[in-house]
Amino acid sequence: MIRTVLSVAFGTGIFAIATTSILGTQGPNQDPLTPPLGLEVDKIPLAASTDALTADKVELGKKLFFDERLSGTGKMSCSTCHLHELGWTDGKKLSPKFDGNPNTRNTPTVYNVGYLEKLYWDGRAAGLEKNIVAAWKNQMGGKPEEVAKALAAIPAYAKEFEKAYKAAPAEDTITKALAAFLRTLRSGNSPYDRFMSGKKDALDAKQKAGFDLFMGAAGCIVCHPPPLFTDRLFHITGVGLEGEKPDPGAGGEKALNDKALVGAFKTPTLRGVAKTAPYFHDGGVADLKEAVKIMVGGGKAHARKDVLLQDRKLSDEQIDQLVAFLGALTSDEKFTKPELPK
Repeated sequence: MIRTVLSVAFGTGIFAIATTSILGTQGPNQDPLTPPLGLEVDKIPLAASTDALTADKVELGKKLFFDERLSGTGKMSCSTCHLHELGWTDGKKLSPKFDGNPNTRNTPTVYNVGYLEKLYWDGRAAGLEKNIVAAWKNQMGGKPEEVAKALAAIPAYAKEFEKAYKAAPAEDTITKALAAFLRTLRSGNSPYDRFMSGKKDALDAKQKAGFDLFMGAAGCIVCHPPPLFTDRLFHITGVGLEGEKPDPGAGGEKALNDKALVGAFKTPTLRGVAKTAPYFHDGGVADLKEAVKIMVGGGKAHARKDVLLQDRKLSDEQIDQLVAFLGALTSDEKFTKPELPK
């Protein structure tokens, strides 16, 4: 078990990763306002927000997340594309929008989005609230003004908005409530987290071998450092860049608009990854082992592929060990869908 502080070079600086054992007591049924084991505030704070978390805001946002009345068709909610049992993804290569047209990118998990400053695969949303508004309008076809009026006409909702925000339903308060709920979707307290807290039997022998590979010979930690298991940066892996007009990713005009990042995509978190197939921004790989093989094999050929991607020349047994370790990044929190106001 690694108990030192590793310094990993990214090209944009040195990222120090504390991997020392830290004791914790949070369990799967903890208060949603309390960070779980492995994601404590002294390890990583939530991204800056002007709206303080409260239980009332979170509970309201949870209901809104599952309410199809937020969509333009009345047949889609945030939870349509983000299912707890699938690690808050939808299991599809490309999900349809409210009008039936397909998205061009795979649905990412919303686990731990409250820690991220740039969202979407291309980083175009600066902050969670902007991400929510864009998805609400473009993915769900929601019309905030109409939705707000509809919710205000439901006494139970009107009461909850008043309690949480001292205000009526509006684009701003709906967005803030959704953001409050999303900030509580934190995937800590996994077998890995329990292992790092000192519980030696939390990982089996195969997972421990995979952990050693992850931190060492496989090089995974370079782009997937704990505790979020993402560097929150953008890399060109060569994946999904075939064809005459490949996706520009973070280099697109509507994203970060940086020529050096054309074809680059945000490093996805590996927390919960065993549940979030298919993989990569294009949803092009259905199997986790195959995705791991691609990455430890150095990605796919591309003229500007990130130099961090190298063929690690791992055996099938070692790849299986890595996959086993990735399974140990799955949290075991309990989740119950809310009853919606009528």
